[in-house]
Amino acid sequence: MPESIRFHLDENVDHAIADGLQRYGVDVTVTSEAGLLSAADDVQLAFARDKTRVMVTHDEDFLVLHSQEIPHAGIAYCPPDTHPIGYIMQALLLIWGVMEPDEMTNHVEFLSRLRSSVASWTAASD
Repeated sequence: MPESIRFHLDENVDHAIADGLQRYGVDVTVTSEAGLLSAADDVQLAFARDKTRVMVTHDEDFLVLHSQEIPHAGIAYCPPDTHPIGYIMQALLLIWGVMEPDEMTNHVEFLSRLRSSVASWTAASD
């Protein structure tokens, strides 16, 4: 069985997303539980990389770190206040369901660009 993507949510991502993902059996950590509240972004990204977790964030600073070619296990980015919690959760479930960890390594997935895929996937799973 292929390995599943695991996520790490930074402190600005609503904990309801983690709770929802965990209900589907997704392995998720959050900044507060990892003891990383107020930690620098590069420290957060290193934690996620070392634990082979895709960083889920609303923070553009992670895109800057990616552009500086800082190695990471993947970044799932959604601009703040652009999508409801349900959409973000469905987009992450889609990534979890169709991608493997090595496909996310040093890759940024822009959740806003998944709108039509999420809509199709959601309709198919109903």
